[in-house]
Amino acid sequence: MRLFSSNHEFAYSWDEVSTANWRKYCPWNDKSTHVIAVDTLARDLDAQTHILRTERLITCKQAAPKWLKSFLGSSEVSYVYEVSYVDQKAKKVTMCSQNMTWSDLLSVQEKVVYTPSRGAPGKTTFEQSAKIIALCGGWQKIKNGIEEFTVERFRQNAVKGREGFERVLAISREVFAEQREQARKEKMVA
Repeated sequence: MRLFSSNHEFAYSWDEVSTANWRKYCPWNDKSTHVIAVDTLARDLDAQTHILRTERLITCKQAAPKWLKSFLGSSEVSYVYEVSYVDQKAKKVTMCSQNMTWSDLLSVQEKVVYTPSRGAPGKTTFEQSAKIIALCGGWQKIKNGIEEFTVERFRQNAVKGREGFERVLAISREVFAEQREQARKEKMVA
């Protein structure tokens, strides 16, 4: 088993981050080109807690090294199941994901949490953790190799993901400012 964790502070409010989160894999994000589709499977709002729960299927395309393909198969397309919870009252977004592809050989469980920064008003704290376990039988050396490769790939994708999300946040802020200005102008004309 290997563990991965990462923390970051976005220079955007929780409202901006929680809204832009739904556009994280949009065409503006040139750092997440490995994500080829995001399908919403279910979405519901709990009447008592007002927590929005969303289930999504994320389709990715990534090349694995040849030695790993011999264990996992040759397909470059993989699927990830994600469940997210948006708690507007507590100002907390929690996203939990699990790989579906190769899940009998490798388990990758990821958790991401966005909350307002405690030390910097107007900023958002990002906490990411993952547990990676090679489930295939056999030699421990092979399991270690698979886990180490997966952690390193996860680390690389995490950096790209943050960079891409920063771009999405910046563009979202620009678009929102333009929309506000346009609405202000229209109001003045009316």
